[in-house]
Amino acid sequence: MMTDQGKIPKIICIANQKGGVGKTTTAVNLAAALSTFGKRVLLVDCDAQGNASSGTGIDTKELSVHLYHALIGEAEPQEVIHTTKFNGLDVIPSNRHLVGIEMEIAGIEGRERVLSNMLRKIRGHDFCILDCPPSLGLMTINALTAANSVIIPLQCEYYALEGLSQLVQTIRAVKHNFNPQLHIEGLLLTMYDGRMRLTFHVAREVRTHFRDTVYRTTIPRNVRLSESPSHGKPIFAYDPRSKGAEAYLALAREFLGRQRTKK
Repeated sequence: MMTDQGKIPKIICIANQKGGVGKTTTAVNLAAALSTFGKRVLLVDCDAQGNASSGTGIDTKELSVHLYHALIGEAEPQEVIHTTKFNGLDVIPSNRHLVGIEMEIAGIEGRERVLSNMLRKIRGHDFCILDCPPSLGLMTINALTAANSVIIPLQCEYYALEGLSQLVQTIRAVKHNFNPQLHIEGLLLTMYDGRMRLTFHVAREVRTHFRDTVYRTTIPRNVRLSESPSHGKPIFAYDPRSKGAEAYLALAREFLGRQRTKK
């Protein structure tokens, strides 16, 4: 694929401090969907669980260098980028060694910009997708500081909005203190089941509060989407005809459409 090697990628952070909302599923499959549209995408696994890494076929136990080494300066960013078997999709993986990174950088000056400083050295991708851990710790702050914008996945359940105000406050604080360009790219409704009255009410409440910030595309509950990570594949490689694949392709189209209208 021909790319502009001097291009600075747009950095999108996928964040929500709640677990189980489809954050990693969104990071992996939005990245893969964008690559199917001819974009070159770098997926950065900022979570020590390494699920985004294994979800793209990387054996996290066999990694010799990964995000941790780039963050502490033991490896150059280009040395930790893994080319996947999926055309246009590269990954900076992580594994359990990332657990201690917050303690290691907590005492240094500019600790909020460690990830940003690392990513600044990377060229040649159209988009960089950051999969954050399920917390508002220092690693997530680093991701927000590095990003141009944030996508927030929200599960269609009773407590969908619980904790969202805290996340929004954190985004505002990072914008004020470290990253003036940061904004919310969009809210994404996940695990959507139109047959359930609760889903309808949650979706209506979210759209009432956040209006056009909420993506029109919703991500359905889908068995094939849940199965694909265990096979180390994005949904498009596992079952491209599934409803989950259709949804993430639609999200990628809507995402790219928003990028064009912002120019």
